[in-house]
Amino acid sequence: MLRIRYFIIACIALLGVLTGCGGPTPNQQGTPTAQHPPSQQNSPGPQSSPTQQSVGLQHIFYIMMENHGTNDIIGNTADAPYLNQLANSYGVATHYFGVTHPSLPNYLAAISGDFQGIWDDCPAKASITCAPQAFVSGSSLLTSNEIASASNRPHMFNGQTLVDQLEAHHMTWKAYMQSMPSIGFTGASTELYAQKHNPFMYFTSIRNNPAHVQNIVPFSQFDQDIKSSVIPNFVWITPDACSDMHGISQSAARSLGFPDCATHSGLIARGDNFIHSIVPEIMNSPAWREGSAIVIVWDENEAGSSGCCNSPTGLNGAILGGADVPLIVITSNGPHHIVLSDASYNHYSLLATIEQLWGLGCLANACGSPLMTKLFE
Repeated sequence: MLRIRYFIIACIALLGVLTGCGGPTPNQQGTPTAQHPPSQQNSPGPQSSPTQQSVGLQHIFYIMMENHGTNDIIGNTADAPYLNQLANSYGVATHYFGVTHPSLPNYLAAISGDFQGIWDDCPAKASITCAPQAFVSGSSLLTSNEIASASNRPHMFNGQTLVDQLEAHHMTWKAYMQSMPSIGFTGASTELYAQKHNPFMYFTSIRNNPAHVQNIVPFSQFDQDIKSSVIPNFVWITPDACSDMHGISQSAARSLGFPDCATHSGLIARGDNFIHSIVPEIMNSPAWREGSAIVIVWDENEAGSSGCCNSPTGLNGAILGGADVPLIVITSNGPHHIVLSDASYNHYSLLATIEQLWGLGCLANACGSPLMTKLFE
């Protein structure tokens, strides 16, 4: 008994110096570590992601969806039950907007901080110019100077992108395009793949670099890559036209055997199913255990022109925004519902937030944009 008493007294005396006597074991840097690693579940859903301590983000998975407003998705539990589970369990921004219309300038803005002064969905090529396709039906909301400038803008842009920033900081990236025929495919479109949803092909620093082009791959490679220990820091994912909620014509949908790809409810359900398949796959990957975030965002809402945060303006100062769209952010720190409702945000804000999280600097309109870092905690 005396020996036991002396042992207890010794432990108490050394408390704060040693972490024995039942405490956590220090690592080499003196930081306490858990005695047992967290358990991993085979198919984690929004309520059952693997438990893990908060760590710095090593990976960001950026999934761009298409053409639906906030109210089309959030609250629509009939067509999008899984997305609503995620929205109720993780982070959302209630005042998030597309930068402008139509699709392409939003994709360009997402990786370069600039919509590049165009309002069209034309293919990528230095010899291609296009007149605006948005804000010009009926009474034009664009000024004559904006129309003239946009109409003469070659569709191969020289500005910097997030890719340049990542590589300057020795970070890796890869873009996965569902239904793209081959690695580095430069064609404009197929039945389900659209180049306008692949912003990487529109910048000379990427398009003219063979090594960069090799990082733009069909989504079919994702299953293999996500299981590896070499998943890039930044992962861009563009679902195809039947998985991103964009849709195709009724005749094309019938010929492909996907009639629901041409209906409003069917498209939302297909997109929800795509997210339901890929999110658990990411959450079961080595990258998730290293510290990751998944961003699910829509490019634009086809209805309306509301916007914020350096969206372009037209005649009489009219905002030429992309209207309200959903944004959901999931992190490997586990479910914790966060709602950002105190400010407005858009694709520039999201880019600025990623740049801030990784200390990359800022590009164009991302500089000074409101940040959403709270969603990534």
